[in-house]
Amino acid sequence: MGVASSATQAGSREGLGVAEATASIYQVEEYASLGEPYYLEVGDEIGLFESAFKQRVPVLLKGPTGCGKTRFVEYMAHRLGRPMNRAPSGSQDEAEGRTPLITVACHEDLTASDLVGRYLLDSDGTRWIDGPLTRAVKLGSICYLDEVVEARKDTTVLIHPLTDYRRLLPIEKLGQVVEAADGFLLVISYNPGYQSALKDLKHSTRQRFIAIEFDYPPREQEAEIIAHEAGVDMSVAMDLSKLGEKVRNLKEHGLGEGVSTRLLIYAGRLIATGIPARRA
Repeated sequence: MGVASSATQAGSREGLGVAEATASIYQVEEYASLGEPYYLEVGDEIGLFESAFKQRVPVLLKGPTGCGKTRFVEYMAHRLGRPMNRAPSGSQDEAEGRTPLITVACHEDLTASDLVGRYLLDSDGTRWIDGPLTRAVKLGSICYLDEVVEARKDTTVLIHPLTDYRRLLPIEKLGQVVEAADGFLLVISYNPGYQSALKDLKHSTRQRFIAIEFDYPPREQEAEIIAHEAGVDMSVAMDLSKLGEKVRNLKEHGLGEGVSTRLLIYAGRLIATGIPARRA
């Protein structure tokens, strides 16, 4: 990805000063997907998402871990925008028509400031830095909050004004209210199987989204995904898919969690390098 690789390159150049290195790190909003992410539709999720995007309706993705929720969002961000190279700052021609994706991995220590922004100290005093949610609102991006129930409940409440007809983001520290730009869409995901009564999505939050349910793909489709992503023969991919199906059926016999499609892809990649199937 452009941001991560650029930051690594900037920080690793010999003799590069801190100020110069910082200036070399590309901004998040300068990037969108360059190539189409691989995604195999299982139901009608693509059509539902496109309709929600056109009608500005927030989207909730429900499903077990490793079933393709994040890949689906990446695919839709590409599908609804267009492939982009790095655009010069302020280049209107390059910026038109793109739908960047800004992803936030939620956790229990995630605060409102982590999403909205905060003041930072530098050599000139203090300056305000927009958080990922604020950047998405201003740019008209898709903002994806992954595993949103892991965040504190007082943090998730701040998205409420963005999920109704107002489409507003209050920034209390600045005394401002930012209206979402065209193209902004809020997408959240969570795994209902991991949640408890003490950690679940509030009803007042859940009712603001349309829900798209995900599950592991049927055997044939999962094998096709494994073959494409892992680079193995279809016969090997089918064997892995059958194994995953059998392990998932053991959940009824006390197994805490079934094997995910992601894990089967990892096993396929090891097999493709010559690792014996039993070891993979």
